[in-house]
Amino acid sequence: MKISEGMNYAPKGKPNPVVKKGEFSFAAAALDHGHIYGMCNGLCEAGADLKWVFDPDPVKVKKFVTQFPQVKIARSEAEILDDNEIKLVAGAAVTSERCALGMRVLNAGKDYFTDKAPLTALDQLQTARLMVEKTKKKYMCYYSERLHVESAVFAGQLIEQGAIGQVIQVLGLGPHRLGDPKTRPDWFFIKEKYGGILCDIGSHQIEQFLFYAGCKDAKVIYSQVGNYNHPEFSELEDFGDAMLVGDNGASHYFRVDWFTPDGLQTWGDGRSFILGTEGSIEQRKYVNIGQKGSGGDHLFLVNKHEETYYNVNGKTGFPFFGELILDCINRTENAMTQEHCFKAAELCVLAQMKAVRIK
Repeated sequence: MKISEGMNYAPKGKPNPVVKKGEFSFAAAALDHGHIYGMCNGLCEAGADLKWVFDPDPVKVKKFVTQFPQVKIARSEAEILDDNEIKLVAGAAVTSERCALGMRVLNAGKDYFTDKAPLTALDQLQTARLMVEKTKKKYMCYYSERLHVESAVFAGQLIEQGAIGQVIQVLGLGPHRLGDPKTRPDWFFIKEKYGGILCDIGSHQIEQFLFYAGCKDAKVIYSQVGNYNHPEFSELEDFGDAMLVGDNGASHYFRVDWFTPDGLQTWGDGRSFILGTEGSIEQRKYVNIGQKGSGGDHLFLVNKHEETYYNVNGKTGFPFFGELILDCINRTENAMTQEHCFKAAELCVLAQMKAVRIK
C-alpha cells in the first residue's frame, strides 16, 4: 500500500469470506479516485467476486487490471448494469457525479457502494432518498477512516462494551498530504466537483462522530474554511474545521487540512480522541510519530480499570465488508443503516454550506 498520499489509501486485510465463490458478484465503475482499490480489496477479501470494471479512460482501466487481473473489462457502463449476475456496483466517480452514478445503478436494480463523500448537494440527497425508497436498494458509502482502519473498528467495539461509559465528545483530526499537485486530477481543485474540504474529507469525521456517540442527528454549530498556502488554486480549501452537537447532547469538533509535511512517514497523522463519562480513547490511526516502521492502528484506553496501549494491526479485521455483502443478500442493515449513511452525508454538506471563509 502506498502511504505517501491518502488518495492511494487501499489497505489489505486477511481473507474472511462470508459467501461461497460465485455467490455474490460485483463490478467496479468510475475509477476517478484511488479509494476504489480499497473498496474492492475489502469486498474481495469478504468473498465477493469482482466480475467487471468500466471506465472511459483506458489508462485507469489498465492500472486497475494490474491489481485485479481476474476482472473483465466492460465495453460500457450499460454492460455492467444489464448483467443480472451483478448484485452491487462499487464506484469512485468525481465527487459531484457520485449521486448520478448511484441513481443509474439503483434504477438498474443493483445496490450501490460509493467512495466518500457520497454526494455534494442537498438536492442530490433528496434524489437519492427518493430512489432508495422507490427501489429498496442500498446507497452505501466507503467512510474508510472508520470502516477500513483497525484501531477505529476496535474503538467501536470498546465503546459498545461500555469501556468508557457514555460518549460525550469526539475530537477528530484529519490532516492529509497534498503532494505534487501535478499528480492530482483537475477536478480535485474545482470546488463544484470536489464539494469543499468539509464535504470531502470532513465526511469521515462527521460519520465517526455519529457512530461513536450514537447520534441519530446533529446540528452544525459553526464551520469555517480557508486557503492559507495555495493561492495558485483559488477554489482549493486547504483548511477547515467545524463543531457539531448531537441530538443526545454529545459534542464534536474536527479539523481537516492539506498540510501534512513531507517529513512524516505517511500521508497524515489521523487521530481521534473519544471522551466518555468513565474513560477515554485515543486512536493514532496511521502512524506513531517518531517510531519508524511502527505502522498504524495504535489505540490508548484509560478508564477506572486500566491504562492500556493496544496495537491492533492485523487483529480486528474489517467486518464492514462482509456485513455489507450479507446485508445486500438478506436485505438487512447490520453494516450500516441507510439513514446513518445519508445523515452523515447531509451534515457534511450543511457544514460546507454554512462555512465562513476565514482566509
